[in-house]
Amino acid sequence: MAKHTIIALVEDRPGVLNRVASLFRRRGFNIESIAVGHAETPGISRMTIVVDGSTVSVEQVRKQLDKLINVVRVTDITETNLIARELALVKVKSTPGTRGEIIEIVDIYRAKIVDVSLDSVVVEVTGDEDKIESLLRLLKVYGVKEIARTGRIAIQRGIAGPAIEEEKAHVRAGRGKKAVEPEA
Repeated sequence: MAKHTIIALVEDRPGVLNRVASLFRRRGFNIESIAVGHAETPGISRMTIVVDGSTVSVEQVRKQLDKLINVVRVTDITETNLIARELALVKVKSTPGTRGEIIEIVDIYRAKIVDVSLDSVVVEVTGDEDKIESLLRLLKVYGVKEIARTGRIAIQRGIAGPAIEEEKAHVRAGRGKKAVEPEA
């Protein structure tokens, strides 16, 4: 089993996220992370989905996703040259005596202190999963009170990537998608 990063370009409509997540659920996949946001084209959202599974089973789910109404394009970018990042906010216990040490660690990881209170600091860190995990291990010594993470977002390097406008033109012309949902 390997982690796969799947990019789904979908129409920005209610219920699309639920249909996508349900398809993974029905096939017995655990979604490790899912991040959704607006794409570069108005009315289109970009989902970055990370799942654990064999290449064959993930490819089957990718093909089924591609058949869903409101899904413009689905690509497994796991084997491509990609850039992947995650954002984490970490609330760490601090005292006047430990605050300086925490700030030094944060600086080494090129993270930022985004909030300071009498008993804690909030750290913002962006990077790959290994960087975030490494920082968390160091901060746990001081007492981590709360963590919020985005999950992986990813994009292919260079000029490769989904051709959204071309796909939308095919969908509008009726050449890209079927008019009905596939059966479960």
